[in-house]
Amino acid sequence: MICLSVSLLLSLLAAQSQCHSIVDTQNADGLEFLILGDWGGMPYPFYTTDLQRTVAGSMGKTAATFGASFVVALGDNFYFTGVENEDSTRFIKTFEDVYTSSSLQIPWYVIAGNHDHYGNVTGQIDYTRHSNLWKFPNFYHSHEFTIPGTSMSVQIILIDTVLLCGHSGHDHHPKPLTGPESPELADEQLKWIEKSLAASTADYIIVGGHYPVWSIGHHGPTSQLIEQLKPLLEKYNVNAYICGHDHNMQVIQENNSTVQYLVIGNANFMDGRTTHASKVPTGSSKFFYYEGGYARASVTNEQMTVLFYGADEKLLYQIESKPRRKEILV
Repeated sequence: MICLSVSLLLSLLAAQSQCHSIVDTQNADGLEFLILGDWGGMPYPFYTTDLQRTVAGSMGKTAATFGASFVVALGDNFYFTGVENEDSTRFIKTFEDVYTSSSLQIPWYVIAGNHDHYGNVTGQIDYTRHSNLWKFPNFYHSHEFTIPGTSMSVQIILIDTVLLCGHSGHDHHPKPLTGPESPELADEQLKWIEKSLAASTADYIIVGGHYPVWSIGHHGPTSQLIEQLKPLLEKYNVNAYICGHDHNMQVIQENNSTVQYLVIGNANFMDGRTTHASKVPTGSSKFFYYEGGYARASVTNEQMTVLFYGADEKLLYQIESKPRRKEILV
């Protein structure tokens, strides 16, 4: 039996009460996409989990209902040690044969997690040449989308947090992140991130990585990202940072910041531990859910809404943000 602190329990009850007042709506003029993390099946037959298949079915129905244009996959794509090369059968057994709904035959924008880095991430990148769905052009990459019916845009910047921070080890035996294996590659990526943010004219920006900036879960906050990435997210008025790594869903937002930190890491496993509840800013933890799930983003000219769904398609929570201010804070 999992015990929750009184404050966290009150937060969960508040979140549940909000479920009665949130309603799925279709935006005639809007951009719709799905987000999932830590979805990578198992390394032996049948190469999936029951939860992964259930979440995949739910995602297919949600994508069909709202007309999703693409999926963002936040790493740990293949448990437990990634793939050997681009010819691995895991691409078929853990990806192609699982997300079979016609509504999910759309682009999947992918980054690597710590489990992928146990294997050959270049093999995952190379699989892009073999699939019409799999979009993993490099360790980090950026994509911009026009919101239908408007002249406004959404930019999604996907980064490799393992290259930035180091390898965290296996989930059951995590090790402290002591820094990147290659400081040169980490510095190169940080410069690319800031250059991409500084040059952006997008009305909404989402940055996605595998490790969380803030998390109350088993792995908790990532100090390197707090020190190096968080200031950039704030400086360039990023709407949200999305991640996985902890196998639950969370919404964390500091009182003095417009940046939303969204953990979406329960598409294959689930973990209800709140080990680091005291390590996030006071009052910043708004939502926590650890059974299976995924998220949907709905973006219009007026606001971006991220909606959190359980594996049973139940809408659990939602959070909104307005188009970003494009001037730089100094």
